[in-house]
Amino acid sequence: MRRKLVWALAGLLLGAPAWAAAPSEGPAPIRVGFICPFTGGSADFGTAARLGAELAVSEVNQAGGYLGRPLELVARDDKSNPDEGRKIAEELVQGKKADFTIGFCNSGVALKSLEVFQNAHHLLMIPVATGTALTAQFPPASSFIFRVSPRDALQAAFLVDEVQRRSLNKVAVFADKTGYGEGGLKDVERFLAQKSLKPVYVARFDLGTASLTAQMREAKAAGAEAIIAYTVGPEMGMLAQSRAEAGVNADLLGPWTLALRSAEDRGGKALEGAAMVQTIVPDTTLERRTSFIARLHRLRGKEPLGSLMAAAQSYDAVYLMLGALFQTQGHAEGEALKNALEHLNRPYSGVVTTYDQPFSPSDHDAISANMLWLATWRRGELHFFYPEDARKATVIQRKPGAAH
Repeated sequence: MRRKLVWALAGLLLGAPAWAAAPSEGPAPIRVGFICPFTGGSADFGTAARLGAELAVSEVNQAGGYLGRPLELVARDDKSNPDEGRKIAEELVQGKKADFTIGFCNSGVALKSLEVFQNAHHLLMIPVATGTALTAQFPPASSFIFRVSPRDALQAAFLVDEVQRRSLNKVAVFADKTGYGEGGLKDVERFLAQKSLKPVYVARFDLGTASLTAQMREAKAAGAEAIIAYTVGPEMGMLAQSRAEAGVNADLLGPWTLALRSAEDRGGKALEGAAMVQTIVPDTTLERRTSFIARLHRLRGKEPLGSLMAAAQSYDAVYLMLGALFQTQGHAEGEALKNALEHLNRPYSGVVTTYDQPFSPSDHDAISANMLWLATWRRGELHFFYPEDARKATVIQRKPGAAH
C-alpha cells in the first residue's frame, strides 16, 4: 500500500518526488556511478550534469533514500578522454563500485566504453551524450544502454528542417574531428540528401583550433546561406567569432552544444541570433522547471552553470533510475533494471518532460522529436527562437504512443 502511495504522489511533489519518500531499514547505500568530464574543454556541461545528479541524490536522501538506503553518487572525471573513460568504466563495472551507472557527456568517450557495460549486463543511462550510434551499437532488445538526451539524428533532422523553413538551400557544415563531430556530419549529410541537397562546403577541424576565419571565407565563396556546426562549447564560440571576422552573413545553427555557456563566454556578441536545439529553455511558465532552476542555483552558488539542459537531463536520469528500483523492489541487477525501464508502470513528471513509457524493448531513447525546441542567444541569455514555442512549451510534450 505504501509503495502505491509513493508512486501516486510522484508527479505532485516537486522538491522531492515521492519515489524517494518511504522510510525503512537497510543502511547499505545504493551506489550510482556517474561519469562525465569535470576538467578540460567539456567541463562546462560535465560539471552541470554532475550538479543536476547531485541535486537529485540530495533530494532523495533528504526524503529517506530508497526504503531507508541512501544513494551514493560515485562520480568520476573522464577528462573528455576516451581512454580515461574506458578506464573508469572498467573500475566501476568490473571493480563492482557501482550498482548502475549514469554517464557520459562526450559521444566519442562513450563509444569506447559501451561494451564494458554491455558485456557485464550493467545498466548504463546516458544523460548528456547525443551521438546517434550510442543506442544503436547494440540491438535494444538485448542492450543495457539507455538514454535521456536527444540523439543527433533527431537534432540533425530538426536543423535541416529549420534551414528549409527559412528557405535556405545552400548549407555549409563545420564539424570537429571527434566522434561527436563525425557522427553529426554524417547525420546532417543524410538528412540533406533526403531533401536532394548536399553541403556546398565542409570543414573539419581539431579541438583547440584557434581560428577558422579562412574556412569561413571559403564557405562564403561557396555561397553558403546557412552554417550548421557540430562541436563543443569553446569551439562554437570560436566559430562564431571566425564567422564575424570573415564577414559571413550566413545563419549559424547547431545542436544543443551551441547553447553551452562556454560558447557564449568565447563567442560573445558574435553569437547573437545563433540558434540551436534544446530540450529545455529557461522560462517561468512551468512551476516544476522554475522550482528546479531555483534549487539548482542554490546548490551551485556562484559557480556559473554551463548547461541547463545537461543538468536537467541528469536530474531526471537519477529519478528514472529510482523509479526502476521501486519497480524491481530494490534489485539493481542489469536484467531487472532493463526490464523495469522498458515497462515503467507509472509516469514520472520530470523537469524536461513527463516520462510516460519513455522506453520499450525496441526503443531505448526517451526523447522524441516533439520534445525539441529552437533556442537562440539574445544579449547573452537563452530564449525561445519562436514566440509560439514559448507558448507551446507550457504543455508537457509526451512521447508519441505513450499511454496517458
